[in-house]
Amino acid sequence: MTKADKTPQHPAVVAHHASRAASIQLRTADAITKFAGSMWFVYIHAIGFTLWMLFVESNPWPTLTLVVSLEAIFLSTFVMIGQNRQAEFQQRKANHDFIEQELELKTNTELTRAIHAMTTELHNRLLTDDQLRAAVKQLRQRPGPRFGL
Repeated sequence: MTKADKTPQHPAVVAHHASRAASIQLRTADAITKFAGSMWFVYIHAIGFTLWMLFVESNPWPTLTLVVSLEAIFLSTFVMIGQNRQAEFQQRKANHDFIEQELELKTNTELTRAIHAMTTELHNRLLTDDQLRAAVKQLRQRPGPRFGL
C-alpha cells in the first residue's frame, strides 16, 4: 500500500471508484484512456507509423490515413467517456457535499437555539436572584423585629 492509499478519501470518491470497478466495460475504457493519454502511446505510434511508411507499403498514405482516422474516432469516443465519467463524479461529489452541508447547517441551527435557550434561562435565574437580593436588602433596612434575615 502506498502513501497515497493511506490518505482518507472523500466518500464520493470511494463510491465512484467502487462503481467503476464493478463494470468490465468501464474498467476497459479507463485502461484504454489511461494508456492513450500516456507518452508510451505517442512513442509506439511514432515508431509504428515510421516503420509502416518505410517498410510495409510503398504508398502508405491512403491506408495510413484510414487507420489514423479510425483510431481518432475511437480515441475521441474514449475522451468523451472520460469526460462523462468526470461529470458523473463531480455530480456525486456535489450531491454528497450538499447533503453534508445541510446536515451541518441543521446541527448549527439546533446548537444556536440550545445556546439561546440556556442563555435566556441563565439570565432569568440571575435576574431572579438579583430581585431576591434586592428584596432581602429592603427587608434588612426596615426598622422593626428581625427574623434571622
